[in-house]
Amino acid sequence: MSRAPAPPRALSSGDARLISAFLDSQAAELGAAQNTLLAYGRDLKAAAEFCAAHGPGLGRAGRRDIEAWLIACEAEGLSPATRARRLSAVKQLFRFAVEDGLRADNPAIEIQGPGRSRKLPQTLSVDEVDALLCAARATGRSEAERARNACLMELAYATGMRVSELVGLPVTAARGDPRLLLVRGKGGKERLVPLTDKARAALGKWLALRDAADAQRQKDGAAPARHLFPGRGHTGHLTRHAFYALIKQFALNAGIDPARVTPHRMRHAFATHLLEGGADLRAIQTLLGHADISTTEIYTHVLDERLRQLVLTHHPMAENND
Repeated sequence: MSRAPAPPRALSSGDARLISAFLDSQAAELGAAQNTLLAYGRDLKAAAEFCAAHGPGLGRAGRRDIEAWLIACEAEGLSPATRARRLSAVKQLFRFAVEDGLRADNPAIEIQGPGRSRKLPQTLSVDEVDALLCAARATGRSEAERARNACLMELAYATGMRVSELVGLPVTAARGDPRLLLVRGKGGKERLVPLTDKARAALGKWLALRDAADAQRQKDGAAPARHLFPGRGHTGHLTRHAFYALIKQFALNAGIDPARVTPHRMRHAFATHLLEGGADLRAIQTLLGHADISTTEIYTHVLDERLRQLVLTHHPMAENND
């Protein structure tokens, strides 16, 4: 699986940490390919070097700094496609910084690129999600592993949590057969997300097995596990990369192309299916923990495109309908 490349040493420590955190998020949550991560790294390095030479650095850059960099890129003779790609990388970096509480604003959000269309997020159908949930329930070497896998996927689809929020859930959040989970999101912001009956059932089954195993470990002298999904690493919980590998295995077992399935795509499925069911966009924004409604509005475009394809495919007067 892809791993985020280390940022160049020439960058300031602040910009290096920001770029490294962004690339790691792209690798673990979106499953970005190594070549994609390398391209992001090169584009962001170019932006950081320019901003460091002409201003406060990339992490503290303002709109004028980014616009000046784009003008310099055009002066270099870079193609419109290359400039659009570079702007896209910077926009995504700042969006990550805002959602993670590292910045209060995205200075590039209103900057128009050189005519490159916005790519809509890919999602999964309801049937595909059902197949993934069935595969998760059947995947694992033991009853406990199968229960954990089922709980992970049921919670992911029921709540639309980011993978970092899901794997890092404290076990205290799951006590008492909750109908709502308190989630600590990016930037330390908290939100309540409701649970479906299936998610509550999967959570209860996993919690009983998890607690029994944890009690046995404590008898052997180990400290009690603090997380709902314990892990052996320094974080104490299942890692994002481990969940990424698991969801690929679920896809294989479900007969779905693993390239189409990532943890973040489950989040897209949650939002898209809610919108298709008539949910209010503001409610979806709250459930997803988006700081800006413009981030959530992308799902209206996904739905519009689906409806357009439905008409083109099934309307009796459509040219593509044989």
